[in-house]
Amino acid sequence: MKRTAIAASTALLLLPLSACGGSAEAGDGGTVTITVGYQSKTINTVTAGTLLRSLGYLERDLDALHDGHTYKVDWQDYATGAPITAQMTAGKIDIGSMGDFPLLINAARGKQLGKPTHLVSVTGYNPRGGLNTIVTSPGSKLSSLTGLKGKKVSTSVGSAADGTLVRALQRAGIDPDKGIEKLNQQPAVGASALSAGSADALSQFVAWPGLLAYQGKAKALYDGAQLNLPTFHGVTAREDFAKQRPAVLEAFLKAQAEATEYLDAHPVAAAEKVAKATGLPAEVVYLYNGAHGISTFDPAIKPQLVSALKQDVSVLKAEKLTGDIDVDSFVDDRYVRKALGAGYAERLASTPPTAASEVWPKGSEQTIGFKSPADLLGYVAGHKNGIRAAYVPDATTGTLWFADRAVWVADGKQLLPFVAPATAKAYAAAHGGARVITYADALGRAS
Repeated sequence: MKRTAIAASTALLLLPLSACGGSAEAGDGGTVTITVGYQSKTINTVTAGTLLRSLGYLERDLDALHDGHTYKVDWQDYATGAPITAQMTAGKIDIGSMGDFPLLINAARGKQLGKPTHLVSVTGYNPRGGLNTIVTSPGSKLSSLTGLKGKKVSTSVGSAADGTLVRALQRAGIDPDKGIEKLNQQPAVGASALSAGSADALSQFVAWPGLLAYQGKAKALYDGAQLNLPTFHGVTAREDFAKQRPAVLEAFLKAQAEATEYLDAHPVAAAEKVAKATGLPAEVVYLYNGAHGISTFDPAIKPQLVSALKQDVSVLKAEKLTGDIDVDSFVDDRYVRKALGAGYAERLASTPPTAASEVWPKGSEQTIGFKSPADLLGYVAGHKNGIRAAYVPDATTGTLWFADRAVWVADGKQLLPFVAPATAKAYAAAHGGARVITYADALGRAS
């Protein structure tokens, strides 16, 4: 199954170049079409896709160029990065957004086919790897990665979530090739397989784990932030397009920065806009894209992200998906530096906000922040019918999670939340008197 899926993906990526045409030159007279490939439901890319499109900033900034052309933006929505790469190397997509592992495949295919691409900005990132999560079904008896040995695990081969799975299994002493039966599936297919019982676990990227947990269709088994390796999504552009229309690419990156500023200033409104465009629950969007969400948005290409990208190459080589990749030549931040101006150096040095607990009350356009998870629980206990969503950061990784889906530990007067059961049990074992308790018990203790 894995080989068949990879062969199909490879065939897609190797579309005949003779059938290609430069999309930036499409149109009659002075009309220029800019084709943008994005993933609407991969909400870590919204500032270069879903949110950017809904705000209309790109179209506005292109109109402001006043260079004698009329610009039209063709937004093309895909489920994963592979078809975006295929269309880019065919000259049919100018700008695309995708995760770190697909970005590397994008770089490899572009070079292989003589159609080089470049990483030109970042959308969202998590410095520890919390954007990817391994989940199991709600009734599963699995409580740690070691239990996955010999089990069926669904993931999308070549994705960042696959990279998390490989690394997590290796750390658990399980051979990622022989120790499990890997099912190479699209996220939606994998989610169905988990629900049907044909997969024992699912390793996926934002927003699938949070969505399934929110819907009560899955529970977390492994928090990707335990790897403590950065994960991110970014924007890639065709080299020939960037050289031909640098002002257009800079306009895109300025619009992306403006969408980022909107998301930071209006996180609840941004979550509602993305939810409306994608059909995802706004509560799930906010888990990732909120004020203290799992993802931090910043277009700057930070050195630590480039370093992580270099480390990712070995995983793809082991999967036989790519050979060596010259990451330094793939990264090109000159366009985003120019687009963002003097503030770029400050962005490079910026860090994510400190994780915090938040409640989204029903009917409110703002969330309420709390100093501790225990304070949040006290509020929730007193407003049980007025809570739209409650979020708490993992006590060890800082990964935000739904309070009612977290694993809770009582340590004296402290009430500590964890994304995954193994980390909660490890904490309890290392702290005398601490013990894992139910969410209901945690609420009772806080009230």
